[in-house]
Amino acid sequence: MTKLLKSWWARFLFQDKGVLPTNRLLLVFLLLSLILSIGTVWNIAWEYVIAANIILFLISLVDLLFSPSKKQLFFQRSIADELERGIPYTVKIEVQNPSVYPISYRLVDSLPQTFERPFPIVGSIPTEATAVISFDTTAMVRGKYELNKLYFRYTSLLGMWEKQVTVELKDSVKVIPDLTETKQYLENAQRYLIYEGLKIRRQRSGVGDFSKIRNYVVGDDPRKINWRQTAKLQEVMTNEYEPEHGKYITILMDCGRMMGAELSQGNRLEKALEAALTVIAAALQKGDYVSVLAFSKNIKVYVPPAKGMTHLKTILQSIYDVNVDAAESNYAAVLQYLETVQKKRSLLLLFSDVRTFLHEESALVLLKRLRKRHLFLMIGIEDQTLLSRVREEPNSLQAAMRKSIAQQQILMKKREKIKWEKQGLQMIEAREDKLAVTAVSHYIEIMNQNLL
Repeated sequence: MTKLLKSWWARFLFQDKGVLPTNRLLLVFLLLSLILSIGTVWNIAWEYVIAANIILFLISLVDLLFSPSKKQLFFQRSIADELERGIPYTVKIEVQNPSVYPISYRLVDSLPQTFERPFPIVGSIPTEATAVISFDTTAMVRGKYELNKLYFRYTSLLGMWEKQVTVELKDSVKVIPDLTETKQYLENAQRYLIYEGLKIRRQRSGVGDFSKIRNYVVGDDPRKINWRQTAKLQEVMTNEYEPEHGKYITILMDCGRMMGAELSQGNRLEKALEAALTVIAAALQKGDYVSVLAFSKNIKVYVPPAKGMTHLKTILQSIYDVNVDAAESNYAAVLQYLETVQKKRSLLLLFSDVRTFLHEESALVLLKRLRKRHLFLMIGIEDQTLLSRVREEPNSLQAAMRKSIAQQQILMKKREKIKWEKQGLQMIEAREDKLAVTAVSHYIEIMNQNLL
C-alpha cells in the first residue's frame, strides 16, 4: 500500500485529519446518476451529464464554507488519574465552538483496547457555545496507559462533507485493583466481617497492650477490675486491653503461571491482590508494619516494612501493575531472599495456589527453617471446577470417572496439607468472593491471640 493510500485509509478509520465525503453526498450523487441513466433513453448528451456532476460537486463544496475551521474548535479532556479495575468511570470532553456555524459531530477517543469503548459518540453543538460530552468507560486490565489523541469529525448544516480533526490531548491513567472491599473494611471493620458471616473474635483475657481504664459494665471480666482506681473513685473500674501493635506482616504475592487461572470475575491474581490490599489496610490501621513481596520466577517487587495509612499508597503504587508471568513460581528463591530482608519475627501471609505449592519439596525445607522465627499462613482460592465434579451425580460412565478422579485429587491434596500442617505451616482455601474477608479474619484472629 502506497503512502497516499495509507493516508486516505487512516482518514476513513478516524486516524488522521482531512475532509471526507458523507453518506448524504454519496446518496445525492447516486440519485443523480440514476436520473441521468434514465435520461440516456432520450439520448442526453454526455456534455450535460458531466456538467450536472460538476455543478453538484461545486454546490457541495460551498457547504464547506458554512462550517467552522479546524482552528476555531478547542478541546479539553477530563479523566481521573486512577481508575479501579472493573468499575465504571465518567470521562468528559469539553468542546468549544466560538464560530457562528452550528455543527453535528462524531467523536472517538484514543482509549486502549482493554477499556470499554462506546464510540463513536454522536451529537451537535450550536453556534458560539461550549458542549460537554460525557461517556462511561470501564478498565478491565491493570496497568499504566497513555491517552494521546482525540478524533473529532463534524459537518455543517447541509452535511455534504465531513471535516476530521486529530487533537493532541495527553493524559496518563493508572488502572489499579478494585478497592471496594478495602473501603468497606476501613469504613466499618466489624460490619464488613459480620456481613460476610464472620466477626472479630474476642482476644484472650488480660493479654495485649493496656489501652485505658473505664467504668465496669455487665459482661466484663471481673479479673480485669482495677481495684486501686475503684477505691479512689468509689466506682467499679476495669482495665481495657487491645491487641499489641507494631507487629510485622509480610505479604507474599505469587505471580506465577497458575495465578493466571480465570475465575468468574478476573483471575486468581486479581482476587489475591484485592484480598491482600484489604489485609494491608487492616494491618496498617491497627499500627502494624507491613511489607510486600511479589514474585514469580524472580523477585518482581519488594516494598520494605513501614506503618501508617500513608504506606498503603506506597504499596498500591508499587504493585498495581504486577501481572501473571508464563513461568512457574520459584518458591525456594523467594524464601531465601526473604531470609535476608526480614530479620524480625513476622507473619508471612502467602497468596498462592495451594495445589501447586504442595509439590514444592525444596520450599518445605526452607519453611521449616523460617518457622523458627516467623509465623506462616498460606491462603488460596478453592477450585470450583474440581468441587463441582465431586458433587456431580454419576449418571453415566464418563460422569463416574470424572467424579472419582476429582475425589482422588482432593484426597491427595488433603494428605499433602496434613503433612505440611504437621510442620506448623497452616494452609487455608476460600471461595473467590470470600477470599478477602477470610484473610482479614485469620489475620485478626492471629493478632488477638498474640501468636506473634
